[in-house]
Amino acid sequence: MAVPKKKTSKGKRNQRHATWKGKAAVAAEKALSIGKSVLTGRAQGFVYPMNETSEEEAD
Repeated sequence: MAVPKKKTSKGKRNQRHATWKGKAAVAAEKALSIGKSVLTGRAQGFVYPMNETSEEEAD
């Protein structure tokens, strides 16, 4: 016979939520930093592909 699972405590839920939020905050900060470096022209840590076909179509 099926038995309902025990309810997860608020502390455990909050702990998991805090971990998820922390990882998201780190990812957002990193993305913002990369975006700023691309805009200022100081991007050196990754390859930034330039889409040349869209520039030709605009002419």
